[in-house]
Amino acid sequence: MKLNPKEKAFASKLRNFITEFISVFFIVALNGTFLVLILVHLIDKGFGKSALALFGVLYLLLSCTISACLIYVVKGRVYFNKIKVFCDVANEVAKGDFAVRAPIYFDKPKSEMDFLTVNFNKMLTEISSLENMRNNFIADVSHEIKTPLSVIQGYADLLQEKNLSPEKRAEYTHRLSLAIEALTNLVTNILKLNKIENQGIVQKEAFSLDEQIRCCILAFEEKIEEKKLQLNVELEEITITSDKSLLEIVWNNIISNAIKYTDFNGKIDVELKSENGKTIVKIRDNGCGMSKETLSRCFEKFYQGDTSHSQEGNGLGLALVKQVINLLDSEIKIDSSLQKGTQISVII
Repeated sequence: MKLNPKEKAFASKLRNFITEFISVFFIVALNGTFLVLILVHLIDKGFGKSALALFGVLYLLLSCTISACLIYVVKGRVYFNKIKVFCDVANEVAKGDFAVRAPIYFDKPKSEMDFLTVNFNKMLTEISSLENMRNNFIADVSHEIKTPLSVIQGYADLLQEKNLSPEKRAEYTHRLSLAIEALTNLVTNILKLNKIENQGIVQKEAFSLDEQIRCCILAFEEKIEEKKLQLNVELEEITITSDKSLLEIVWNNIISNAIKYTDFNGKIDVELKSENGKTIVKIRDNGCGMSKETLSRCFEKFYQGDTSHSQEGNGLGLALVKQVINLLDSEIKIDSSLQKGTQISVII
């Protein structure tokens, strides 16, 4: 039977109390036995009652003092050694070694120090995990920034050629502009992601969700017309209380992906409805869809399953969406099949 944390703490305290009670009982019993033996011996020698009483008091004071000092020294030494281990481990972590752990000499924790050791190691595991995530994030950011910078450098060098035709100059300038735009979007998304991960505060307000989604769709009107996409929109009039700016990030990224991964003359459906006390937004497309591997990793930072579209994004869109959804205590579901399309459902 598994115990909850409060029951474990109570069991640990009870166990320690029983152990210390038994230790004190044996010490008192031992001292009492010695006292009785000595008094019997003194009586045989003919000592009077006053002398025996004085000796008994002095013996008890001396034995209790010595016993207390011994208990203090022994227990203090044990705790000192264990705390010194924690200090040594903490110093190693401070030097950058996140693999070090406090040694465990028990199968199941029994005392407070045992539980402290277990929790201390759990903390180190979390710190190690966060450090790995930070290093991976820095490596990914460096890699992603390097790509558009290389493109910018390449076209900047080409534009310096003296005998460049106006057509080529215009083409290189256009591609240079696209690379700068991609770099700007990457940096903007990184800053947004960092802000959301460290924000933890939701600024709620009442607003019309259908109007917000409608405005987000209109912002992509030019791209929708360019690809001649068929857009079907069914929006119930729903007012919710949530963080308006954060939800705007969600709709912009999902709609942008639907447009990006849907071929010319494709179809996109946007639906908003209230069901069983929940607000549900569904955005469907009949685009290229996602494989099972891509679907399982689509919320990872910088992951791009469709390499053919890699130049159009940086793999941070759905990571941003997931962070927002978690912050708003909402839910997101993705159903997708290759060459059949994708449906993303956001449940608020």
